Amino acid sequence: MNPSVNNLWQRLRQSFDGPQLLFIAFVGLLLLSGAGAALMHLPALLLPAALAVAVLVALVEWRWIYYLLFFLLPFSEEISLFGGLSMDVPSEPLMLALTGCVGAALLLGTVRIAPHEWLHPLVIILALMLLWTAVDMFFSVDTLKSFKYLLAKVWYLTPFVLGTLLIVRRPADTWRFATFYAAGACLSVFYVVSRHATKGFSFADINWALRPFFRNHVIYAAMLALLIPFCWFALRAATKGVSKLAWRVVLGVLLFGLLTSYTRASILSLPIAALFLVVMRLRFTKVVLVAVAIGTALAVAHIATGDNYMEFAPNYERTIFNGKNFEKHLEATYKMQDVSGMERVYRWVAAARMIADKPLVGSGAATFYPEYKRYTIKSFRTYVSDNPEKSTTHNYFLLQLAEQGIPGFLLFIVFISTALLKAESLYHRARQHPEVRGVVLAATMSLVVIVFHLTLNELVEADKIGPVFFICMALLIRCESWLAEDEKGEPSLQA
Repeated sequence: MNPSVNNLWQRLRQSFDGPQLLFIAFVGLLLLSGAGAALMHLPALLLPAALAVAVLVALVEWRWIYYLLFFLLPFSEEISLFGGLSMDVPSEPLMLALTGCVGAALLLGTVRIAPHEWLHPLVIILALMLLWTAVDMFFSVDTLKSFKYLLAKVWYLTPFVLGTLLIVRRPADTWRFATFYAAGACLSVFYVVSRHATKGFSFADINWALRPFFRNHVIYAAMLALLIPFCWFALRAATKGVSKLAWRVVLGVLLFGLLTSYTRASILSLPIAALFLVVMRLRFTKVVLVAVAIGTALAVAHIATGDNYMEFAPNYERTIFNGKNFEKHLEATYKMQDVSGMERVYRWVAAARMIADKPLVGSGAATFYPEYKRYTIKSFRTYVSDNPEKSTTHNYFLLQLAEQGIPGFLLFIVFISTALLKAESLYHRARQHPEVRGVVLAATMSLVVIVFHLTLNELVEADKIGPVFFICMALLIRCESWLAEDEKGEPSLQA
């Protein structure tokens, strides 16, 4: 090295410490990238500086990626990739970054998850579900699709279960995640409402108003519905007048967006969640779960006997979509003349025949479309059965049975049941800890909203719904830890 250059470098090292040199290097990179982008009219030249920021944030405080993800989540958009694959941007790249950050943090030991949380029943069941998906992949009709599904599960579970356990250390931390997601959701409502208003809030134009950020009004409405319990209990936990006012405004915006989405299931999910709160208070969760299991088994047995399922075959000519009149849309629903309801029956019959064909292993994860088309019955066909959206069963429980067989289905049922029973237990244990009880109620009611949607849609893999599904599970795990630590006299509940 030239002596003069070497002397200059030595003087710089003596004048500045490591962080200062790092900052100078970053500023230099930013200036070079900005000058190059301006002179050559190539915005892509800013990518090195942007990447440097991302790496710096990931190394110094990766939690901000977690919050940034939820703020941007309502604006995530699906883009097509090579080989028929697709990716939700920016949500999935941020999930991948978070997966790496959480994995690195755990491996380096900078943060840790308590041993009893690793051995929590919900974590063990999740691990078994992931293991069965990996085993079942070898029996899949499309191994590549099932492998992609398995990878996607890893970058859902790592940031939203493990990452949440690392980030939410106190009850008050729960409302920070809700703040970022609710802020992004409110902005998305303003966007949708401003477009929808130009069409006079027409029922027929709601899906148009949602583009390009939402595939359909169900995902939009489900996102708003699952956030409402978190916002309600964040309002109750707020201590400052400004915070309370802000949460009231957020609740009003979300409710307005939900009502103008004209989504029956999402609107109904809120009173269902409130009803489950009564069930928990009366300690009837186990009774309700058993009743639902028996009722479902009896209904399935009746429908599957002989040709009884043919009673539900729709009248092709009378099956309609009242796109311009929401009241007629509701009327057609209970008369079983609504095309969306009858299309669900069409898919459910196909799913039942798939299950009968491969009851143990199913067709493989993420393979229902287009595999189900070989099992459809013409009598149940509607005029939207061409399925250009490539959607699946419109029932996540049936989807588990059809794709991952009886073991996958049973693991998922046990997972949901365990979570709801834990929620009831935690609700009563937290009687003396209102800050913990608020978190339990927010997570449980949001979880019930999602589970109710799963009976009519498949949303666990939807990027705007699935993360909260797993966060609710992580919050229940963390609430149990807080209560256990408090019973031992450890000061873990300071807000």
